[in-house]
Order: sequence, then C-alpha cells, then structure tokens
Amino acid sequence: MWQPGGLVLSRLSFVRGIGSRGDTRTRVRAASALATAMVMSRTTGAFYVMGGALGLIITAVAPGDEGNRPLVGTAAAVALLLGISLLGWGPRLPHSIHHGYVAIATILVTIAVYAFPNTVGAITLASFYVFVACDAALFFVWPLAMSHIALAMALCLWVLPTREGLPWWSGLIPAGVTFGVGVVVGILTRMASEADIDVLTGLLNRRGFDRALNTAIENATRSEEGLALVLVDLDRFQKVNDHLGHRAGDAVLQRVADTWSKLLAPEQRLARYGGDVFALLLPGTTEQAAILLTEQLRAAVTTGCSAGVTSWQPGESGSLLVSRADVGLYRAKQAGRNRTVLESSRQLPLAVELREAIDRGALDVHYQPIVSLSEGGGKAVGVEALLRWSSSAQPDVTTEGLIRVAEEYDLISDLDELVLRRACADAARLQETFAQLDLTLNVNVSGLELAESGYADRVTGILESTGWPADQLVLEVTESELAAESQTAIANLHTLRDRGVRIAIDDFGTGYSSLSRLATLPSDIIKVDQSFVAAIRSDSPAPPLLGVIAALSKSLDLQVIAEGVETEYQAAVLTELGFALAQGYHYSDSHPVAELISDLNQNQGRVGPGADADRNGWVPLG
Repeated sequence: MWQPGGLVLSRLSFVRGIGSRGDTRTRVRAASALATAMVMSRTTGAFYVMGGALGLIITAVAPGDEGNRPLVGTAAAVALLLGISLLGWGPRLPHSIHHGYVAIATILVTIAVYAFPNTVGAITLASFYVFVACDAALFFVWPLAMSHIALAMALCLWVLPTREGLPWWSGLIPAGVTFGVGVVVGILTRMASEADIDVLTGLLNRRGFDRALNTAIENATRSEEGLALVLVDLDRFQKVNDHLGHRAGDAVLQRVADTWSKLLAPEQRLARYGGDVFALLLPGTTEQAAILLTEQLRAAVTTGCSAGVTSWQPGESGSLLVSRADVGLYRAKQAGRNRTVLESSRQLPLAVELREAIDRGALDVHYQPIVSLSEGGGKAVGVEALLRWSSSAQPDVTTEGLIRVAEEYDLISDLDELVLRRACADAARLQETFAQLDLTLNVNVSGLELAESGYADRVTGILESTGWPADQLVLEVTESELAAESQTAIANLHTLRDRGVRIAIDDFGTGYSSLSRLATLPSDIIKVDQSFVAAIRSDSPAPPLLGVIAALSKSLDLQVIAEGVETEYQAAVLTELGFALAQGYHYSDSHPVAELISDLNQNQGRVGPGADADRNGWVPLG
C-alpha cells in the first residue's frame, strides 16, 4: 500500500502496459557499465574533436599537390563540428544515435585516407581507425562493437591499397592494430565493469549504483530535470534464508530482479544495493511518479516489500539523497512494512500551512457520539475525536489527505499530540457537564506514531496533564497496522493496556487479520467497517459475517461498535444481531464540543431519532 491510503493496482494491466520496455538487467550484463549518456557523449565527442583538429593541422602542413586537399579539410572540419555538438548536447541524445556517430567517423577517416595529397599522410590518418575501435569496444555490446571494428578493418584493408605505390598488404598492420586495440579495450572495460555488477542478479551493485547516481546528479544539475531515488527492502527475507535455505533466498532475489528489470525503461537504473535491499534511480521523475512506479513494482511480485522514496534537489550530494530515501524506508518498516513512504525533499504549501497551524494550535477537533443500541433511545456512551481543518492552500483536502501530508513531512507526531491533548481536555469538559453518562473518548492513532518507542509514555503524560482517566480512553488502530506486527507498535499497545487504556481495531474486516487472530491481538474493542453496515438493506438478508463477528466477539469478551449506521432499519438489524454500540449519521454527525454539549443538554444525553424516548432521571448540568 501507499502509506497511508493504499493504491489498488492491477498487476496484469501494469505488465501489459509497460512490460515491453525492455530488460534492464540483460542490458547491464551485456554492455559496459561505462555506457551512460554522459560518458559516451564526452568520449566520442573528444575522439571527434581530436581527430578533426589533427586532420586540419596535417592537411594544412603536409606537402604535396593541392589535389583533394579541400575534401580532406572538409572531412576534418565536419569531424570537429560533430565533436563539439556531442560535447554540448550529446547527453540528451538516445543511446542508439551513438552507433551512427561511430559509423560516420569510420566513413570520414576512409575519405581522408583516400583523398589525402601524399601517401605518408594517408598512412598516418589510417591510425584514426583505432579511435573507432576504442569507442565501439568501450560502449557497445560485443556483437555490435565487433561489427563496427570489422567495418573499420575492412575499409582500412581496401582504401590503403588504392593509393598509388602501396601494395595490397599495406593495410594489414593498421587493420591488425585496430582489431587488437579494440579487443583489448573491450576485454579490459568489461573486466572493470564486472566490479560494478552483482554476480547473483546481474544488476548494478552498490559501487555501480553510486557511480550511476553521481552521473545522474551531474546530468540533473545541467538539464534541471527531476531525479528520484527509491530504496526497496524485501520484508522478512531473513526468514526465507532461515527456513528454506540460502538457495531459496537467492532464487527469490533473482526472481524479483528479473520481474522488476522487465518493467523499467532503459534510463531507469535498478541495483541490488546490498543483501535484500534494491535501489532504483529514476531520472526525469517526480516524487509522485516515483511513488506510483514503486507501487506498480511492489504489485508485480508476491514478496512483501517496504519502500522509501525521495527526490533530489539542486546542490544535494548522492549520499544525502540515499540517506533520505533510507529514512523513508525505515519509516515504512516501522509503520508495519509492506508499504511505500515518501521522505520528501520539498515542502508543499499545504505542509507549510499545516506546520504553522499546528504551532498555533489552529486545528479543530469535532466529536461524533457513540450510542448504546442495547439501551435504545440513542443514549450517548462515548465520542470519537475527528480532526477538522480548512486549508487555504488546498481547500478540498480530506482528513485522509491531511494525515498523509503530516506523515510525509514528519509532522504526524506533533499533530497526534495536539489532537489527543485537545480531545482529552474537551472530553473532561463533557464528562464534567454530563456526570451521569460515564463517557469514553475514542482517538485515532497513526501507524507511524504508534511505532515510535516513546509513544506509550507520551500518551501517559498527556493523560496526567489533562486529568482524563486512562480507563476512559480508547485508542483506535487500523486492522492492517495491528496485523503488520511491528514489534515496537505491539509493545506500545501492551504497555498502554497495562496502564488502563483500551485498544480498538478500527475498520475491522478490511485488513489482513482473520477472525481467529482476534484472541491474540492486543485489543478490547472491534469497530466493524461501515461497508458491512451499508450492506444491510431491507430487500436482502444481513451479511452473515456480521453475525459471526457479533458471536465471536461475545465469546472473546470484546465490545463491538458498528460504524456508518445511517438508517433505523440498519440500527434495528444490528440490535437484533447483538451489537451493543453504534455510531453514524443516523444518530449524529460530528460537532465541535460546544455544539455537542448543547445538543446533549437539549436532548437529555441522547442523540438521533430516539433522543426524546427516555428522559427519566435526567439532570442537566453546566
């Protein structure tokens, strides 16, 4: 999932959509690690400039008749101009264009050898075929490199004997030198490149990735295009090695590398950064595009993955970029694994405004009543605290979007503390006004905050400072966050329960837990997701799972709250099934604490259609 708010992606549609981009891993294995746009353009451009400049000098000073001297000078000038253009604009050119540049160089050398005014100069110019061989051997896969070298040798063997006074074998030595230099350069280049390649997967290793990262930063600095970096960790990979053996673990790594490599464009560099961690370099990519691609890659494999995403800003080093992505990866694992977390390099206007609002305490907390179904009449027995805020930077932002921004920009701890502190203070005010109700306060908890080691102590400190009793506080945690089994999160929940705080599993039925695991999870209350309640209609039977949940929770001594109750019929069915508590628009929307106090006073501590049903013993206070 994308943290928070998951993206539901179709693996099949994704593979069909971009699976034809090519196998990055095969390309890395076959070609030199030096074959980057920057290195290729600079090297080829330097060869062209050197050859063109030397050609012009030799043409100007060499003795002999005028003859075809202008033709040779023209070829040298063309080479010089092409070299300058490559040095200036080469990094922006597609990889395949460089094959054309090498072929053109071979033709220009042949023209110069053929047309040079004297024989000694012609033999001298034939040495430029070595430039062709070096360039091809440095950057092209072996079959294509050998094709360029063979063409240069063939033209050398043909053109020199066409000169008057040169025998048929005059081209053997320059052609042989061209072949020898090309083969040696190719072998040495590939031997050096192997130091940048991970033997198991064929991907770049950490050394090779760091080289590619530095090159990408140079390109981004010059082109002012975006650059994103992703670190992906295979969740619980050590268990594969421990239980199935290292051979099985190696097979998993190879399968993941193969799958992901086929889904990446040539310019997107995938590396095995170390152990079970992969790194992905995405030139010309925004943070949001990187998140989407990361989710697609995660969806393409069956192995659970945690990912940290970030982007480069001008002036930042490669090590800083990797460190920030690593922070995102750490936060993803702390939040329960199997998710993507953005550690953004830039502050959105919404994040800046939210930071200021938190500092000023300019956020609202509204409260939605939780009512007793068993007692009837809409009697309020608790409230859920809900964050409300109107942003001028993004007026249509939802609460889920607000939480996502807070988690992305490391504001969630301050936001959670503000909401909990405000809610406890308001709940104390409610309880003082309605002493007869014995209200509970339900507050949602972020998975990232729950995974912090000091969270339980911070909650305890807020309870002590506000005076709200621990046994009247309910912390709501989503089912997926509990099921993720983050050791720190689970430990915090156990500590809080030992101190009297109750734990509710929110949105139950939408995550990963089975009903059989309810007995082992640190929980006291189940909040059934509103999608199950919405399925209760007068024209069809109630969903069977609701009855199962009600029966099992009773046997496990767990309270159950039905969320999203909107009709009297739904309330009746839930009451018949044995549900004791409910909340939803049928009873009340969320309100500021002052409005809620007024409504409860006016309706004798009850909300909804049954608010006037029972007034016995009611004594309004405050």
